[in-house]
Amino acid sequence: MSFATVYSRAPLGIDAIEVTVETHLSNGLPAFAIVGLPETAVKEAKERVRSAILNSGLEFPVKRITVNLAPADLPKSGGRFDLAIALSILAASNQIPQESIRNAEVVGELALDGSTRGISAVIPSIVAAKKKARRAIIPFSNHREHALVEYENVSCVRSLSEFVAQAVSSKPLLCTHSYEEHSFDPSAYRLVLEQPFVAIKGQSLAKRAIQIAASGGHHILLLGPPGSGKTLLAHSILSLLPLLENEEAIEVAAIRSVVNQTVNQEHWRVPPMRAPHHTTTGVALVGGGNKASPGEISLAHRGILFLDELAEFKAGVLDSLREPLESGEITVSRANYQVNFPAKFQLIAAMNPCPCGHATNEHQNCSCSSQQIKKYLGKLSGPFLDRIDMLLEVPALTQAELLNTTSEPVDWQSIKYAIDTCRELQLQRNGGKLNSELTITQIEQFCAIDKALKRQLAHAMDKLRLSARATHKVLKVARTLADYEGSEKIGKNHVFEALNFRKQKILNRVF
Repeated sequence: MSFATVYSRAPLGIDAIEVTVETHLSNGLPAFAIVGLPETAVKEAKERVRSAILNSGLEFPVKRITVNLAPADLPKSGGRFDLAIALSILAASNQIPQESIRNAEVVGELALDGSTRGISAVIPSIVAAKKKARRAIIPFSNHREHALVEYENVSCVRSLSEFVAQAVSSKPLLCTHSYEEHSFDPSAYRLVLEQPFVAIKGQSLAKRAIQIAASGGHHILLLGPPGSGKTLLAHSILSLLPLLENEEAIEVAAIRSVVNQTVNQEHWRVPPMRAPHHTTTGVALVGGGNKASPGEISLAHRGILFLDELAEFKAGVLDSLREPLESGEITVSRANYQVNFPAKFQLIAAMNPCPCGHATNEHQNCSCSSQQIKKYLGKLSGPFLDRIDMLLEVPALTQAELLNTTSEPVDWQSIKYAIDTCRELQLQRNGGKLNSELTITQIEQFCAIDKALKRQLAHAMDKLRLSARATHKVLKVARTLADYEGSEKIGKNHVFEALNFRKQKILNRVF
C-alpha cells in the first residue's frame, strides 16, 4: 500500500487539537511536499525526517511523497510532527506494518541520527489520547509528564529504529516509567511550607486575615511599611491552601507543559505560586504573543498570583486583570482563531502606603507630602480595588517585637484543619464553589442577613462610599468568617469584621 494515516496533536491554548497525518507515495520524479498550513519549522521536517530514516538504517522512498496535515485551516508549528510523518512514510512504504500505528496518536521531534527529542505541550496530547482510548507514542524525554497523567497505553520511544524494531516483532513498547514512582508525600510538603507561617512574629490581625483569605479564596491587598512582614505573610498563604486534587494537578501541569516548564513530581500537587516582577508587561501577565501563549495569571491557575510592590506596576497592566479576576479565564483572539486560557487564581498583593513607605508607620516619620501620597495610591484604579475582597493595613513591628525570640506558639496543624473544614463546607453548600466565587443569586441565597443588620450595613456602606460590587465582597467575606467559626448564620460581628477588612484609613485619602 502506498498510503498511510496516523494521528497527531497540535497545541491550541492548553488543548491539543487532533491532526491527521496522511502520506501518499506515488510514481514520478522524487519530491517531498508537506501541505496543510505548515509553518517554517514544520516545512523543515522534510530534512530532519529524511536524515533520521536513513541514519536509522531504513530506506527513504525514492518517490513523490505528499504529506497532508489535516485540518488544513489549522496552523501547524514546531517539530512535534516529525515522528508522525516518519512513521507514516515507513508505513506507506511497507517498512512497518500499518497495524503498528493504527489507532495511535504520535507526537515527537526527531534528531538527524533518528533519536527522539522532547516537545512542549505533551500532557494535553496524552490527555486527549486517553479520552479517545488511543495509544499515545511520545519521546522518551517526556516520560516524566506521562508519569503524571496515569495512562498506561503510552509508548515512550527513544529512537525511530527502536519503534521499528518493536513494530516488526509485534512486541509492545510501553513506557516503563510508572507514575507510581512519583507518589506524593504530603508530610514532606507540610514540613517545607509551614515554616513561613510559623516564622511570622506578631501581626495577629494579619494572620487572622490570611486565614480567612485562604478559607474563602478571597483576593487580598496587604498595605504597610517596609519590613512589616507583607511578603512573608503572602508566601505563608500557600502553606494554608489544600493540596490539589489529581485532575486539578494535571490541569496545572498541562499549562506548564504548554510553556515547556518542567513539573516537580515530588510537589506536583502543591498549588502554584507565581510572583512576576513589577516591570512585567501586560502580555507576559495575561498571555498572548504571536503564538498566544499563557501568561502569569494562567500559570497561577488553581494557585496564587503574588504581586509585590503593586503600585509600581503600570496602571494598564493592573487594569488588564479586572476581567480575569471576575471570570476566572482569559480570552486571546487572533485573526483566524481564539484561545481561552484558564485563570482561576487567588490574587495576593502587597505595597507600601507611599513612596518612602512610612505613611502608616507610627515609629518613623513619613517624608512624603499629601500630594505625593495621593499620586502614589492613585496608581490603583477604583474598579481594580473593587475586585479585591480584603484590604489590610499591616503595621510596622517594634524593635522589641522583631527581636523577641519567645513569640507565642502557633498551632499550624489546627489552623490548617480549620481552613480545610471551612473550604469543604463551602464546596458542598455552594455547588463546588468557594465563597469568593458566588454569583449574585447565590449571594442572596447563602449570604442572607436579617433586616436590622441590612440597615446597619447599608448605612456603613453609604458612609464609606463603597460600590455595589464592594458590598457583595463584604457579604462574601462575612459568609467565610461565619463558616470559619462554624456559624450557620451571618452575625453582626461577621459583617463588621468583613467591613474592617474592606476599607483602610490610608486609602480614604484617595478613594
